[in-house]
Amino acid sequence: MLNALDAGEVRRWAAACVRALDAHRSAIDRINVFPVADGDTGSNLLSTLRAALAALVAAPAGEHAGQAFGVLAKGALAGARGNSGVIVSQVLRGMAEVLRERAVVTGPDLGAALRRGAELAAAAVSRPVAGTMLTVLDAAAAVDDRGLPEVARAAAKAAAEALRQTPAQLAVLAEAGVVDAGGRGIVVLLDALVDVVAQRPAGVGAAAVHDDEPVGGVSREAGSDLFAYEVMYLLGESTEDAAGALRERLVGLGDCVSVVSDGDGLWTVHVHCNDVGAAIEAGIEAGRPRRIRVARFADAPSDTADRFVRDRAVVAPVRGDELAELFAAEGVAVLRADDAEPPTAYDLLRVITGTGAAHVTVLPGDAGLMAIADEAAIRAVAAGQDVVVVPCASPVQALAAIAVHDPRRRAGDDVVAMAEAAAATRRGEVVVAEQDAITWIGPCRAEDVLGFADGEVVLIEPGPPTTAALARAACRVVERMLAAGGELVTALLGRDAPDEVPEALAEFLRRERPDADLAVYRGGQSDSVVVLGLE
Repeated sequence: MLNALDAGEVRRWAAACVRALDAHRSAIDRINVFPVADGDTGSNLLSTLRAALAALVAAPAGEHAGQAFGVLAKGALAGARGNSGVIVSQVLRGMAEVLRERAVVTGPDLGAALRRGAELAAAAVSRPVAGTMLTVLDAAAAVDDRGLPEVARAAAKAAAEALRQTPAQLAVLAEAGVVDAGGRGIVVLLDALVDVVAQRPAGVGAAAVHDDEPVGGVSREAGSDLFAYEVMYLLGESTEDAAGALRERLVGLGDCVSVVSDGDGLWTVHVHCNDVGAAIEAGIEAGRPRRIRVARFADAPSDTADRFVRDRAVVAPVRGDELAELFAAEGVAVLRADDAEPPTAYDLLRVITGTGAAHVTVLPGDAGLMAIADEAAIRAVAAGQDVVVVPCASPVQALAAIAVHDPRRRAGDDVVAMAEAAAATRRGEVVVAEQDAITWIGPCRAEDVLGFADGEVVLIEPGPPTTAALARAACRVVERMLAAGGELVTALLGRDAPDEVPEALAEFLRRERPDADLAVYRGGQSDSVVVLGLE
């Protein structure tokens, strides 16, 4: 559980938002009945957050959370789609204002940022209405300042409750039998934050569990009874006074008017109207419009060709030739991790994109590869691919995840099952010390045999690393791990592991734990004599 968000966690949250919105886009689009039944709120939110994430990925990496929020806000404003996208861009802008000087974000920081975000979101709407995403934002922002996990959970819970009440506040929602689409999007974003703070695979739990279907369906309308077009553009070379005058001019032309600033001389303009030319001309009078987009509500969304050739794939960076073959035999796309030249995030990204899969699960299988897995996943998500990293610090945990992988399940459910299997697998290892060092249980010398359990040194066998010493260390590690229970021991033999090691393990289990099974594989890894797993 995280007590603060650094820049890396902000990036992970942004990626989790994109993944979650991608998963729920269609459901949100289907319940979009206000202010216009144009069936695109989920799509607009996804496009906006994807633009925000792309800006963050393109920016120089940093360790300052406030700066990361600033980049997200600017990217969201520049790429905002629809009324809902403009509102979310202002939420991010408000959060960025509060967090500007924060290297990390604590619970009280998050509470203050949500309050400012809700204020700017409300100011962005020409005619605020109860029962919309603004109402949901207000509820999320009203939570007490406590620790980060408590604030994140409380905000998500308050938003979900406010969302359930939206039909009672807005007649059009009650008539259609749905909750507010934009509000549901806000709940998705907050659920994604809870996942990141809880250090769950980001986006897995973000579901906004409302499966509302409009009563009788919702057909796309010609905007509304009055307005047929949505007009959006970015406005530069303007002033606050000119932007204010533009807002008043657009209110006279239509509804759903937003003229909002990034605080640095760029405005995003949004209006529903009939006179497209007048809306654009008003922008020309106020400054310099660019990226002009016009959509006719009566037109169905264009169907773009699916760029993915398959639905699901699993990717894993792997050390050891035999282990790579073992993973590949299970259908995993493997990146060979060379000890002499460790793989980079771009190496892994090439494998991820090369799968051609819409949904990709990455199993790092090594604590040292988690960082590149996260970076590759974030970049893939920014490019439009759904990628989730399942935390696993050992290849035995990756194998446990692969064992429960089922492409027939929903992608999110499959990731949850794999993550649970990996987390339930304890890990051990026997290595030979390369140099003198100080460990938690005392000093060791070069060529001593070290036994690890769940990442900690738990025993030292004095060197040299004879076959007997290696076998004895492996048995002692397994004995220690079994003390907490377990029934299946997995052993991945390294490149230099003598045959006596698995023989000693089998004999130990027969004698001491006949109820436990042993599975032995040749892994071929060079950095350990044997990797052990316990389920």
